[in-house]
Amino acid sequence: MTSTITAIILTIVVLIFGFWLIQHSQFRNEEKKRQWELKRESQKSISPIRLRAYERLTLLLERTKPEHMVMEMQKNNPEAMTTWTIGQMQQYLLQTLRAEFDHNQSQQVYVSDEVWDLIINARDQMAAFIIAISAQLPQNANGQAYITALLTAYTSNGITPTDKALEELKNEAKELM
Repeated sequence: MTSTITAIILTIVVLIFGFWLIQHSQFRNEEKKRQWELKRESQKSISPIRLRAYERLTLLLERTKPEHMVMEMQKNNPEAMTTWTIGQMQQYLLQTLRAEFDHNQSQQVYVSDEVWDLIINARDQMAAFIIAISAQLPQNANGQAYITALLTAYTSNGITPTDKALEELKNEAKELM
């Protein structure tokens, strides 16, 4: 009789454990399903925001290319080419670079660390480039000579850090689509 009671108790324990195991498994499956649905819904709202961030960062990189900054300088200060010194032009370009970057810095939360590092590198390399060109010219050179040297050197540099950052930014954005 004791062995029968033991067998019944063991059977009940096995059944309870089996029932608990099934319930626990179903609960985990339901939880995974809920998390997947939340992620999918989140992606629907985040993807447009991330795409706008990629657009803004693309504009940042395009606006910090020397040819664009020079065109903006001429548009905003038509006399700059003939009256500004190399130092004034260098300061204007560095301020433009810094302002564009500062204005878009919050977009880093939407891109990978690798892309953000490329953007920072492009900014730093552009600042160094702007300074290096002015150091290569004679002190009495005018602003026109500086702009000519800047644009000539930039276009003959081949693939620039800005180009690399743009390429990676575009590749990463394509993965969202």
